[in-house]
Amino acid sequence: MASKGEYTLLCLENPLLDIQGQGDAAMLEKYGLKANDAILAEEKHMGIFDDLLNNRDAKLIAGGAAQNTARGAQYILPPSSVLFIGCVGADSTADTLRDACKKAGLHVEYLVDPAQPTGRCGVVITGHDRSLVTHLAAANEYKLSHLTSPEIWPLARAARMYYVGGFHLTVCPPAAMALAEEAAKENKVFVVNLSAPFIPQFFKDQLDSLMPYCDYVIGNETEAAAYAESHGLGGKSVSEIAAAIAGIEKVNKGRKRVVVITQGTEETLVAVQGESGVKGFKVHDVGKEEICDTTGAGDAFAGGFLAGLVESKSVEESVHMGQWLASLSIKELGPQYVIVLFPVFPSSSKARNSPG
Repeated sequence: MASKGEYTLLCLENPLLDIQGQGDAAMLEKYGLKANDAILAEEKHMGIFDDLLNNRDAKLIAGGAAQNTARGAQYILPPSSVLFIGCVGADSTADTLRDACKKAGLHVEYLVDPAQPTGRCGVVITGHDRSLVTHLAAANEYKLSHLTSPEIWPLARAARMYYVGGFHLTVCPPAAMALAEEAAKENKVFVVNLSAPFIPQFFKDQLDSLMPYCDYVIGNETEAAAYAESHGLGGKSVSEIAAAIAGIEKVNKGRKRVVVITQGTEETLVAVQGESGVKGFKVHDVGKEEICDTTGAGDAFAGGFLAGLVESKSVEESVHMGQWLASLSIKELGPQYVIVLFPVFPSSSKARNSPG
């Protein structure tokens, strides 16, 4: 448990206000969106935020992928275990985010940019799919100087684990690298999420520079496919892609890299550096009638998985903790977590070797 201002897990990415509304094929076509995707907003997308608010009965939810993950991890862990950092504007939206995180027990240390509004993410829900359109605004102004400041760097150094969402590679790669280097130097755990297909596609160099430092890499099957396409692994199965990522040379050779790839309702794949075979773990069953919204399911999985790692659980147990939190999240609107009794997972979990 953290004490005296020391937080075990530090998460870095983009704090955003999610604007979630029910859409349809016509709305997707209007803004040039795919039913299940995540993109950065261009000028042609800027009208979607008011469209959702005015015409789609939108709900406002504290978001940003890694902030969702941080809230999820703190939901499971003891009080004052998780710290989140990112950049917001000097506005009421930022106050809304602070209040939501405070209620969740998550400590935030935001850099405030007075010139930009707090970032927003438009979420168009169609059935069980969601399309994310993000206007980073202030989130795009995060600076390394905030992380290394006398107020923040001691908190970072006191943490035992760092989690960087891939979306932050579009903002401030030097901050991500500072945490990566600190982790390797001090034998701490460094985790990166691929976050969206466009990260390995269009921010390949930034991702590749971090990969030698990664102890854990989390992603889903579409992100894995995008990684394969940009790294000459076309035609490979998801299992083979996971194994290839796991095999990349590491800076801290005292830890084997673990790659975790979720596949929606299909089994979660785990590849471990230097070990033959890729294991598959069946997901927790959720009835279709129980599913409310899959937005943030991957964020919730990462939160549960990280909580397991913080508590020194096995990879298998951590995967099941991630699946449990994701199954809880999709029963609510957005990545939210109701108060329920947390299950006790067995010390050994059944897995099978996934075919290559």
